[in-house]
Amino acid sequence: MHTQPFLRRRLLAALVASALAPAMSFADFPGHETNGAARHDHDRARHALQQGEVRPIAEILQRVADEVPGEVIEVELERKKWLGTGRWVYEIKLIAPDGRLVEVLVDASTAEMLAVEED
Repeated sequence: MHTQPFLRRRLLAALVASALAPAMSFADFPGHETNGAARHDHDRARHALQQGEVRPIAEILQRVADEVPGEVIEVELERKKWLGTGRWVYEIKLIAPDGRLVEVLVDASTAEMLAVEED
C-alpha cells in the first residue's frame, strides 16, 4: 500500500517536532536578545511560532518531503541574514535515497525553499 512512506514521514515529523530543541542564533537581531541560561532555545522557537514568525515544523517537513526525497536526520531553526534581511530559517539535513547528505534551507515564515545543497 502507498500510505506507508506517508505515514513514516508523518511519524518522523511528529517525533522531530516533539523532540526539537533548535539551535538558534540571535546575535544582531533586535528583540531577540537572550535572558541568560534560563531562556532555552525551544522556548524561543515556541514564542516565534506563537507570534506567527515561523510556520509549524510539521508543515515545513511535509513541504520538504514533497520536493526533496530522503530521510530527515537533523533540523535546526536559526535567525539568519538572507539576502540582506534577517529571517528565521529552518536548516534541514537529510540523507537522499542515493546516500548523499543534503541540506535544505527553508524560510520559516513562508515555507519557501531557499536552497538545496549537497553537504
